[in-house]
Amino acid sequence: MKQLHRITRTDESHWVGDGFPVRTLFSYNTPDAEMSPFLMLDYAGPMEFPPASKPRGVGMHPHRGFETVTILYRGEVEHRDTVGHGGMIGPGDVQWMTAAKGLLHEEMHSAAFTRQGGVFEAIQLWVNLPAEYKMIAPHYQSILNDRIPVQKLDRQGGFIRIIAGEYQGIKGPASTYTLINLWDLRLSEGHTLELDFPENHTTMLFALKGSVKINNASTLNDVELAFFEQAGTKVTLTALKDTTLLVMNGAAINEPIAGYGPFVMNTQEEIQLAIKDFNAGHFG
Repeated sequence: MKQLHRITRTDESHWVGDGFPVRTLFSYNTPDAEMSPFLMLDYAGPMEFPPASKPRGVGMHPHRGFETVTILYRGEVEHRDTVGHGGMIGPGDVQWMTAAKGLLHEEMHSAAFTRQGGVFEAIQLWVNLPAEYKMIAPHYQSILNDRIPVQKLDRQGGFIRIIAGEYQGIKGPASTYTLINLWDLRLSEGHTLELDFPENHTTMLFALKGSVKINNASTLNDVELAFFEQAGTKVTLTALKDTTLLVMNGAAINEPIAGYGPFVMNTQEEIQLAIKDFNAGHFG
């Protein structure tokens, strides 16, 4: 059995631009070994936005040294970057952007969502890159809902969408640089599910809504994040309510982390170079 390490939550929120009301559940700024290869988890919303004439969001900003994974639950986001990628994602879609050696990008509410208004809800997860991949060319994966395989659970217990990695032999569409399982889990009230993970991998569960009993002991409620010990492989979940969970599991990258805002490298010298390159316009 994989033992629960701790459960955290935060009610503090801040705005990213004017379109994303965010709660940060963890960040590389407060490093903790069991989080690797994951760097940060932001939960945006849910929030009702009224109709508007000007799109809300966050304008052009840089990244280097890692990947951003945006999972949309409600609303629409349009992405554009300085290496020529762009597109829109809606409910159920995922945007997996490998910033690597550096780019600028913007994320805005779509034109249609801006006009109509509505509820916005999303997660952005930052995933670290091993040193050998931090300076490769940036690229982008638009993973639409119909490409994400769904495994239904027994006895109408819910379902799992496999975004990355593998669940019971079903592989997700995302291409990753480390071993990562990223699953969108919906567990129906009263149902129990046993999850099996690789030994000595980082494991976290974030509850967007609902309530589950973990290993027949602790309870994880909405907008809470559970961290597990790396030892062990199995976690048992029993839903006390209909619950939506993001399951994050991955092999730790055993390398130093040096970070400054949107740059995450291995040394302070590399951070200074990133700042220099950004100021010189090398990110596009």
